[in-house]
Amino acid sequence: MFRPTLSALALVTAFGTAAAAQDASTVVATVNGTDITLGQMAAMKQALPPEMAQLPAEESWELLLDEMIRQAAIADTVAQNLSPRDEAVLANQRRDYLVRSAMESIADFEPSEDEIQAAYDAAFPAEEPQKEYDADHILLETEEAANAVIEELAGGADFATLAEKRSIDTASGTNGGDLGWFTLDRMVPEFSDAVAAMEEGATSDAPVQSQFGYHVIKLNGTRDVEAPALDEIREPLIQQIRRERVAAEIERIASEADVQRTEDLDPSLLEQDILGME
Repeated sequence: MFRPTLSALALVTAFGTAAAAQDASTVVATVNGTDITLGQMAAMKQALPPEMAQLPAEESWELLLDEMIRQAAIADTVAQNLSPRDEAVLANQRRDYLVRSAMESIADFEPSEDEIQAAYDAAFPAEEPQKEYDADHILLETEEAANAVIEELAGGADFATLAEKRSIDTASGTNGGDLGWFTLDRMVPEFSDAVAAMEEGATSDAPVQSQFGYHVIKLNGTRDVEAPALDEIREPLIQQIRRERVAAEIERIASEADVQRTEDLDPSLLEQDILGME
């Protein structure tokens, strides 16, 4: 039977230690002096479509590394002579990634049962039934265009036909302006306030302005709905709590940041060839 020598054991131990020492900074290739690391390969693998991510490790390794070597070689041809547009786009992409990474980190927590219960109670107050609204709308860019539609409706025009022809909300417009059943908290406040004040069957007699434009609204009906059991909507409540935590943290961070705006810059500068592309 084979009896390992001390030197063989030392070699195995050294190899095992080296293998265990591999991490994201491990260099897997160098192209014109630029390192490609194990971490960069792992990040690219995470971005692969599912069918490619299931490839055997050896095949996946070769495909990824070959592609990254090609990319590095091509990138090297412009890396030392970046244009203003190159630098601006790279800076924006870096900032965008860091923002998404920060938001994922903020949202990486499990709400407590008290937080989930509080979110449920806020969404479904025990003292009043939940009400849903069935409404159609026509969204216009200007108040004048909205008033023109209201006049046509008053003259007997068909709401659904006008929605299909005039609404800039093409998603609902192709369905005659139909928004389906919704609760008020799903809509922007201006829209919700207008709908809540309307009688069933009525059409708004004045445009309703929101951040999206000018709405002409038709309220088809309302109904009371029973509140779902907490466990039926636990996951949506958890996602809502996370979104609210992220939004609150974004506001806090932004409000505490040391911001110094450069004054007296002409907004029309953005219309000029700042990036030197013309």
